[in-house]
Amino acid sequence: MSNDDGLHRPGEIVPASGIYDCHCGRHHEYSTDVKGHRFPPLHDACTGSGWKLKTPSHPNP
Repeated sequence: MSNDDGLHRPGEIVPASGIYDCHCGRHHEYSTDVKGHRFPPLHDACTGSGWKLKTPSHPNP
């Protein structure tokens, strides 16, 4: 289950379509995810624990 800080674990249902950044802080892995699908696993070398929304697919004007 996602935390209050917006972090989503691999395998969770994507709450909003957009580009998600891995949580390790190195900004080396991105994933474009669609609402209702599941988050993919993190890269083997990633030390993060989940995905955080970087850019929503439909930002508010």
